[in-house]
Amino acid sequence: MNIIVCVKQVLDPEIPPAKFKIDPETKQVIPPPGVPPVISVYDERAVEAACRLKDKLKGKITVISVGSDKAADVIKHAISMGADEGFVLCDPAFENLDSFGTAYVLSKAIQKIGAYDLVLCGRQAADWGAGQVGSILAEILAIPVITLACDIEGVDTNVRVKRIVSDGYEIVEAPLPSLVTVSSEIGLPRLPAGVRLMMARKKVIPVWKAQDIGAEASQLDKGNAHTEITGLSVPTRKIECEIITGATPGEAAANLASKLANLI
Repeated sequence: MNIIVCVKQVLDPEIPPAKFKIDPETKQVIPPPGVPPVISVYDERAVEAACRLKDKLKGKITVISVGSDKAADVIKHAISMGADEGFVLCDPAFENLDSFGTAYVLSKAIQKIGAYDLVLCGRQAADWGAGQVGSILAEILAIPVITLACDIEGVDTNVRVKRIVSDGYEIVEAPLPSLVTVSSEIGLPRLPAGVRLMMARKKVIPVWKAQDIGAEASQLDKGNAHTEITGLSVPTRKIECEIITGATPGEAAANLASKLANLI
């Protein structure tokens, strides 16, 4: 089974809150100095799902990522887990794309890669959390999509997916090729093996620009974006405390009950 996994490099979620800064004018997050970005946790689960399928069915895993040239690090991380190769999609035209633009770039890269049986994505990105790219990508590629997978199996020419729903799970099958978004319930990702770590470090990750994948400028025009960020701010935490008193414990309890009733 030939699998393509789409991954994203994100700000390390473990950074101290004091180091998290934004630029309210450009509506962008300012990467803290000295803190390297990491692979999105949901996308890492997608790589794990691909490796499990490869362990059972053999085949090849190709990883792609839209981002800066530093995104080669997340490709190498996926290779250290068990992926075979990867490509970074880096071009000034790819910067600050919305979900539709990102899905378009990924679709052009997948079309350049050629034959595939399955495309895997994380259920959502660990930074913006929109959860749109996978479904939009499947629509562009004109293939079935199954979301929120917690288990994936290859069955003849179909993919069988156990997916999370609000009151449990359901089993869905779709013909290959298909796209599946992977949820964290699939389990923890494997630790990279020592030999593969060394191999991944030495790997040269090709970088594809817009012209390499045949991306049309009109599809990357920010003026044609489907979504717009109108504001970006850091959440503020405010803690207030009020002491409820009374002449007697009974009166204090009555005053507390009155306060709580007014909050409903």
